[in-house]
Amino acid sequence: MDLINAALSKYVYVVTIFLMVAGLFVVVARANMIKKLVGLSIFQSSVYLLYLGPAKIFGATAPILDSDYTAYSNPLPHALILTAIVVGVGTMALGLALVVRIHEAYGTIEEDEIFEEDGEE
Repeated sequence: MDLINAALSKYVYVVTIFLMVAGLFVVVARANMIKKLVGLSIFQSSVYLLYLGPAKIFGATAPILDSDYTAYSNPLPHALILTAIVVGVGTMALGLALVVRIHEAYGTIEEDEIFEEDGEE
């Protein structure tokens, strides 16, 4: 059983690192603001996995005392992730609202075109 836990925890870390790198790459490499927000969302999802992956204990139960169980899972990481999801949704809503206002002001959501229009770069 310990071997299964060790293998699964490493798998979760590999997926987490892949999602972090993919999300960070999209945020850095793309000029489209919607794509940047999607990359930020992918990055946030990887952080959720980073917290929830090690929190799962196979063979454990909710922390309700019972003589049948000796291993209990900690519910705190799950509660923290629920809070993080709400913050992520708020961040995404604010980002999309800003992109709409930027599109109204500049007529584009491409960073390069906005910088050219402002005379910067």
